[in-house]
Amino acid sequence: MGMGYLLRAVFLLLACCSFASGGVNNYNTSDAAARQLQWGNARATWYGQPNGAGPYDNGGACGFKNVNQYPFMAMTSCGNQPLYRDGKGCGSCYKIRCSKHAACSGRTETVVITDMNYTPGVAPYHFDLSGTAFGRLAKPGRNDDLRRAGIIDIQFARVPCEFPGLKVGFHVEEGSTQVYFAVLVEYENGDGDVVQVDLMEKRARRWTPMSQSWGSIWRLDSNHRLQPPFSIRTRTDSGKTLVARDVIPLNWRPNTFYRSIVQYSS
Repeated sequence: MGMGYLLRAVFLLLACCSFASGGVNNYNTSDAAARQLQWGNARATWYGQPNGAGPYDNGGACGFKNVNQYPFMAMTSCGNQPLYRDGKGCGSCYKIRCSKHAACSGRTETVVITDMNYTPGVAPYHFDLSGTAFGRLAKPGRNDDLRRAGIIDIQFARVPCEFPGLKVGFHVEEGSTQVYFAVLVEYENGDGDVVQVDLMEKRARRWTPMSQSWGSIWRLDSNHRLQPPFSIRTRTDSGKTLVARDVIPLNWRPNTFYRSIVQYSS
């Protein structure tokens, strides 16, 4: 039996185990890829249910909905201010790993910043992970052992976000009217976050800057009745821009999600 055959067999076995343990959203990184990342030191805690996505599955201070479902799949984290960045860090993706605790696997996992961590003094970089994400850092069968540690040293690295099969989405927030428009921006590949959002009305020739309301929610207070359909332009942390033409239709409604046909390259 040749060495190449053995290596392929091991690879297939590991791939099957990875799929079985995490489904399509298991973002384990190979050792070679992990060595190329710029790792920093942080500390991690966890909150909510042991196998949950946080306390309410609603994205907290970022505004994301149903973070227990695809694409987040409960692999989420609160970030302290250097990570949350007054909401402009919402949607950022990070590889994390732990090795110092006996229950740590050393395997890398990806989490998305979906909430604000208000606990001071833990560490310069503090990830307050969902119970699910915290447990995924453990060796097989030792998830609860790691959770009982409560707080652990980890390493982290910023990485591009990847949301397979999804385009950038816009959720029109409750309370939006013809003179007040608020929208949640989500599922951006690449940087994952948004630092500026602009809106263009029907037949308008210029973009109107929106203001960050909170988290990943942006608003426009207008002095006239806004004329749909609306195009929305977003800019991410690295300066990339994306335009979703007429993504908000003529008959838009509050508390409704509208998916664009555009996406950032990751």
